[in-house]
Amino acid sequence: MNLFHFNCSIAFLFLIVLGGCDSSRDKTLTKWEETGGSKENIRYSSLTQIDTSNVDDLQIAWTYYSENNDSTRYGAMECNPIIIDTILYGVSPKLKLFAINALTGKELWTFNPADSAANKTWHRSSVNMNRGVTYWAEGDDKRIIFTVGPIAMEVNAITGKLITDFGTDGGIHLVNGLGRDSTKVFVAPTSPVMVYKNLFFLSGLVGDETPGHIRAFDVKTGKQKWIFHTIPYPGEAGYETWEDTAAYKHMGSTNSWAGFSLDEKRGILFAPTGNPTSDFYGGQRLGAGLYGNCLLALDAETGKLLWHFQTVHHDVWDMDIPAQPALITVMHEGKLVDAVAQTTKTGFIFLFERETGKPLFPIDEVPVETNTPLVNEKLWPTQPMPRLPKPLVRQSFDLSDLNDIVSDSSYQDIKKRFLSYRSGKMFNPPSKEGTIILPGYDGGAEWGGPAFDPETKLMYINTNEMSWVLHMVDNKPDNKKTRTNLEAGVNLYSQYCMSCHGPELLGGGDYPSIVGAEKKYTTQQFTQLLTTGRRMMPGNNSLTQEEKNAIASYVLSLKNEQKKTYTGPIKKEDGPPKSLYDFTGYNKFLTTEGYPAIKPPWGTLSAVNMNTGELVWKIPFGEFEELKAKGIPATGRENYGGPVVTAGGVLFIGASSDGKFRAINKRTGKILLETDLPAPGVATPSVYEINGKQFIVIACGGSKWGGKSSDAYVAFALPEH
Repeated sequence: MNLFHFNCSIAFLFLIVLGGCDSSRDKTLTKWEETGGSKENIRYSSLTQIDTSNVDDLQIAWTYYSENNDSTRYGAMECNPIIIDTILYGVSPKLKLFAINALTGKELWTFNPADSAANKTWHRSSVNMNRGVTYWAEGDDKRIIFTVGPIAMEVNAITGKLITDFGTDGGIHLVNGLGRDSTKVFVAPTSPVMVYKNLFFLSGLVGDETPGHIRAFDVKTGKQKWIFHTIPYPGEAGYETWEDTAAYKHMGSTNSWAGFSLDEKRGILFAPTGNPTSDFYGGQRLGAGLYGNCLLALDAETGKLLWHFQTVHHDVWDMDIPAQPALITVMHEGKLVDAVAQTTKTGFIFLFERETGKPLFPIDEVPVETNTPLVNEKLWPTQPMPRLPKPLVRQSFDLSDLNDIVSDSSYQDIKKRFLSYRSGKMFNPPSKEGTIILPGYDGGAEWGGPAFDPETKLMYINTNEMSWVLHMVDNKPDNKKTRTNLEAGVNLYSQYCMSCHGPELLGGGDYPSIVGAEKKYTTQQFTQLLTTGRRMMPGNNSLTQEEKNAIASYVLSLKNEQKKTYTGPIKKEDGPPKSLYDFTGYNKFLTTEGYPAIKPPWGTLSAVNMNTGELVWKIPFGEFEELKAKGIPATGRENYGGPVVTAGGVLFIGASSDGKFRAINKRTGKILLETDLPAPGVATPSVYEINGKQFIVIACGGSKWGGKSSDAYVAFALPEH
């Protein structure tokens, strides 16, 4: 036994002697009753039946097709299912809630929210993304809480029937209670709620003009119990960090879309937040902007702020915190410390004492580039950077980092483009000529979150290293008093649609082209889509019918409609513009072959010792078959969804866009098993045991990159002897 393993073993003995500082150990490590495995979100199982000696014998135990395996093109399923006793609960790609026998995969019941009274009364969104559901029980009263668009619903966990005395007609409409005009806000939580006693908490995906306030609701009645203003009101701490003293009236986002972790023993709710609106220009929201890009520690009973830490000041790079923090216990300066670890898109891991927010490793405020070419912008002069752990990914990009495994003509192309952009270190100011964004909008750690092993104190994080190019454009005022539908449509498209679909409707990055949309949508279908949203696209309830018709005339190339006089409102946004600048969309920096313009690795998996902050191992994660065939070593690929780690010595992960499911030796990083899934498992697996048999299950919906699509949940287990 080496010194590292000896120290880890001693730490583990201390945990046993002290009763375990990690309050999750006794009740959650052999079950999967919460998304992430426990309220602490450490994604760990103490099951040992499957280990490094037999994992390559794994077989498919059952497959459940949540939409009956029809020929529909599905969206990505990102759900981490929960298992209560012998029942597995999950969500289909069309947001149907289901319960199946976790031993056999046999369906017990399904619930279609489209058929519910609550949906018929309120449902105005078809954002079909769901990362999990939540279980609550009190005696024989057993409920599943889940969200569909702007509605939170509760269903009887045994019968699958809507609980109609919850809220109104079985649901609560989340656009109410935010302190804004409910007809102009958009809320659609995608991560599961967190439960504490008889309260549940949520924030979620929101529109640009909707605040991401964190709220608590009564589990039984649906009544809102408290609200924490992530954009502070006058008199609240943090209000002084906004130079715009009216920001609380109109500013949006700063939302906890990634979900929560809970220290149930102490009653502390941990909430990571996103950046304020707008993502890439802060000239009209000067200041540090609390509580954007923060890890918040709140009193779960009251919503009172206990402490906070801002990971990016005045964010103009879309570096929102992407995942729930992991509540872990580490050996620090000779003592066991209950800590909270927050992974980030920047590739940093921030580690704090849970109760006080004191950093366990020093965090420096490091000077960054502030010479911005954008009018009225004032960038923050420093950004927080922990000394340990070291960054998991590259944070700078120069000529030597260009992809050199492609053809010479492709290399010369990316070199020419690179030299025309602003490049260098992370936090480079946005610009009109184009600024390289690295680790990237989906870079560093992502929403899947890390896994933590209480035995070894190793944390496992899958990451992306994809460079993007941010182009800013003038948001020109339109002061015309009269205009055609086409003129109004172009103007409105630039405000509401261009950031995703690009100035020429061609899309970019993970956002689709809408050229030729007239072949897929009628005017009525298209304007309904603008209202409801779909998949990653939020709906917009603030647009009038005339505005939607004008956008439709432009996007759907309706020549006769384009010539008509626009009769809708001439809003203040039209002149002067709401923001002086917009951006041209999410554009990856790619070679002509479609590979990242930066050298590999493009995806990695790392193990970090959280006692010391030191990297233990790191491997490329994912591969391209065509490059492998040319003798090029594994390059890594984009990946979404997280790992789980077990006491059996194995880490399990899907996540990669190559559609593989992998089992990896948790101590060395060696791949022990690699098998194909029906479609990429862009989700986190769940680990559980029934009748002495261990299972690993993962949702295989496919990915936002296109390619294979499926409605399958696949469970693996060892063969019967």
